[in-house]
Amino acid sequence: MPYPNTLVFIDIPSTDPAAADAYYSEVFGWEIEERIPGLFHRIVPGQNFKVDDGTQGPTGNLHMGLYNATNARPNPDPDPTEPTGMNPDGRGIRAWILISEDDSFERILEAATRLGGTELWRDHFWTEFGGANASFVDPWGNQMMLWQHLPDAEQDEETHEAVGEVNLPDGWTIE
Repeated sequence: MPYPNTLVFIDIPSTDPAAADAYYSEVFGWEIEERIPGLFHRIVPGQNFKVDDGTQGPTGNLHMGLYNATNARPNPDPDPTEPTGMNPDGRGIRAWILISEDDSFERILEAATRLGGTELWRDHFWTEFGGANASFVDPWGNQMMLWQHLPDAEQDEETHEAVGEVNLPDGWTIE
């Protein structure tokens, strides 16, 4: 069997990469590089994934991009090609973001909504993967899923499902 294909990059569409740059820089604290003004900005989340002892391991965080939906590059045609608009009434990109231990759903959701995003939910626990989650839609219609493991939620190492009873704060939903 050949080696599996590997994810290289994920681009988040917007109609204004500079505005999306400012939005995501504040919401997530990401370093974002303006690579092609008006067309493409590269998101560099920073640092490496942590290993079991809490130190940084050898694997760097994946990069993402912000691209201009009105002129998506690369494309062999120098003029903008169809489609040039955002998907207004349907599903679009849904990115899962692992929230660091020194940040919170509350801070991120506050910044996301203050800057024009829409909160979809917060304080939900998904037993399938043993994690807390919240979600918002950015000003361009992209859904961001916030993910964090709760410290007292045990997981089965093979299935990742929650093991036993999970003590959730009052008002949380669970599925």
